[in-house]
Amino acid sequence: MLSYITISNFTITRLIPTHLDDIYEQESKELEPWEDSPGEISTFDWRDYLGDARYQRAYVDFFEDQLVLGGYDWKKILNVYLFEGKEPLINNLIAGLGHPLIHLGYAYELDNRELAMEALGLATTSYNFLHKYLDDPSYSRSSPLPSKCSTTSLLDILEQIRKDDRFDDLFDQPGSDNIDSLFKTHEAAVLEYWNALQLPNPKKQFEDSQYAAVALLVGSHGKDGSKEYDFFLVHLLTTSHAVRILLPLIPAKFHIPLVRQWWLLTIAVYIAQHRPPIDIGRFCDTDPQQRGWDWVSREALEGRWSLDSHFVKALRAMKVAEATWGDSKSEKYYLKAAIKLCDEFNGWGGFGAMGEEGRRRGSAGAIVQ
Repeated sequence: MLSYITISNFTITRLIPTHLDDIYEQESKELEPWEDSPGEISTFDWRDYLGDARYQRAYVDFFEDQLVLGGYDWKKILNVYLFEGKEPLINNLIAGLGHPLIHLGYAYELDNRELAMEALGLATTSYNFLHKYLDDPSYSRSSPLPSKCSTTSLLDILEQIRKDDRFDDLFDQPGSDNIDSLFKTHEAAVLEYWNALQLPNPKKQFEDSQYAAVALLVGSHGKDGSKEYDFFLVHLLTTSHAVRILLPLIPAKFHIPLVRQWWLLTIAVYIAQHRPPIDIGRFCDTDPQQRGWDWVSREALEGRWSLDSHFVKALRAMKVAEATWGDSKSEKYYLKAAIKLCDEFNGWGGFGAMGEEGRRRGSAGAIVQ
């Protein structure tokens, strides 16, 4: 996670050395020490410990050794361990609240071999049941929902989910722990909506996914009376940013599966967080008051929350989304959302009864060396 805020701050504005020191001091307080693993990993058994967080250090050591043996060609190592095999790791990057996906996105963006090996370490130790929905084609089937629910509009499908009484009163509190329970008890209903999304134009649908990710974070804020922004919904925006980075760079056969991975995570998190109503008018109808991206960048660097990694990452994701897809002067969708976030932000919530423990566990995907 230390790399996340450093990269985001560096690319949204110019970092100064003292601010970099402040970032390190703040973020290091929330990260767990990196402990020795129970054993080593080899080429013969590297899949035997998938999903076991105790082997994080062993996995990173293993992949770094493979990097040396491969002549430091980190993309060659990814080809072997991320993209190959019957159940390739790339089909489970949304595990661990999408931290493997985020880390891999930064690795490609910066052309950084160390981040790439750490991303593999996260992908292996976060590995969980979600991979089967991409690896097993039987889960991808025609949705039994009425035709009005099968659409290319993500926000329309999310609205149908919000109204679906099958998801009423599932959880007493919000939080990522609800995701496992959701799939155990309501897998069929979740998959109906997952398969309802049509992708006739993947590029356009992915653009819409970034639009929807911003709407989820900023357009749903305050609907439950909370003053804090939802910690788990912001991960839908930052993982969407990572998908944007990866799509032009990974093998074409994984393009649509990667977008569908993100969509599955979005559905699961949205339901786990009690399906808040989404109203883009709460930021689209506001007046920027002559504030632009320069003002947003100053908030990221100098504002009250400049040391909060997820706050800065969210602002950067919105700025890059506008640069990628464009934004009419009349609408200024991404800019208005970023300004609204800056104006209202008062910390992260959505953890339910777990409180700060929920935040720590939600950030557990970070690697500390």
